[in-house]
Amino acid sequence: MKKLFILPLILLIAGCSNKESDSEVDIIDKDKTYNWRLVTSWPKNYPGLGMAPERIADLVEEMSDGQMKITVYGAGEQVPAFGVFDAVSSGSHQMGHSGGYFWKGKVPAAQFFTSVPFGLTADEINAWVYKGGGLELWREVYEPFNIYPIPAGNTGTQMFGWFNKEINSLDDIKGLKMRIPGIGGEVLKEAGGIPVTLPGGELYTALQTGVIDATEWVGPYNDLTFGFHQAAKYYYYPGWHEPGPMLELIINIDAWNSLPKHLQVIIETAAKAVNQEMLDEYLAMNNQALIELVEVHGVELRKLPDDVIEEFREISNKILEDLAKEDETIAKVYESYTDFKNNVSAYHEISEDAFIESRNK
Repeated sequence: MKKLFILPLILLIAGCSNKESDSEVDIIDKDKTYNWRLVTSWPKNYPGLGMAPERIADLVEEMSDGQMKITVYGAGEQVPAFGVFDAVSSGSHQMGHSGGYFWKGKVPAAQFFTSVPFGLTADEINAWVYKGGGLELWREVYEPFNIYPIPAGNTGTQMFGWFNKEINSLDDIKGLKMRIPGIGGEVLKEAGGIPVTLPGGELYTALQTGVIDATEWVGPYNDLTFGFHQAAKYYYYPGWHEPGPMLELIINIDAWNSLPKHLQVIIETAAKAVNQEMLDEYLAMNNQALIELVEVHGVELRKLPDDVIEEFREISNKILEDLAKEDETIAKVYESYTDFKNNVSAYHEISEDAFIESRNK
């Protein structure tokens, strides 16, 4: 009888002990603070691009009630502008904010998660990533590099850029030294130009001193702040090379897995909020900045000739198809991306496209 009485008592005590232990773990997790470093490819506090990671950091700290603090570093403060991917992959920094097409030498498929010529607009790439399987592919592509990507900003359709000479035909592209990243640069090269890769902070001087003949950057809102109108006369559109460039918050997977679930949810939520907020900001600010560039600073706004755009489109399609044939990973991403683009484009013909055409007549 004593044995029958003692055994349940022991089990009861052990159960209470485990509950107390679990409770202690929960308390420790909630009390633990996290201080992370985030490196970016943008100048510190730069409007739009540079403020996005700052806003993410602020939101995370506020929503976590101070449990997590993120210190943001601009390009060159701790790592070079194009060193963000390696810094996060190695774990020297827990987080980064940049654009996937900067890593095309290491991860060619990453370009699809930023922007490819004549590709998805901002709304479309958001839909592909969040509802069309793009995010799963993105994380699959980055996993071998120990990186967990999260969408974190979009500028909307960009401008083609700043030129010191008129572009009247494809002959004017030949020999042109232009800063242009990603597959857009490959298109320029096939058309006879010379693509150059430079971080944003170096563009004005390079354009002013003749190191480059032209540069793309973002659009009027950002281009005005860099003062490109003082170094080039002609401002060309449309931004065929970046129709809806998505930016990324990248996180070292080991660091990500060390976080409690609620902090992971907070980071994801903050990034999603900023992803939309940035797009709203550019849409609200671009046209007013363009008016200032044209009416105050005398910039000559020009549209690329239709035959030049058509040639760029044909070159772009061939490059993308060739890449898909040569690389299994690109082929998988390209198929998903293209199928989604064809699907939404068909509907846009009778919705957004049709409405915009009728509204603007």
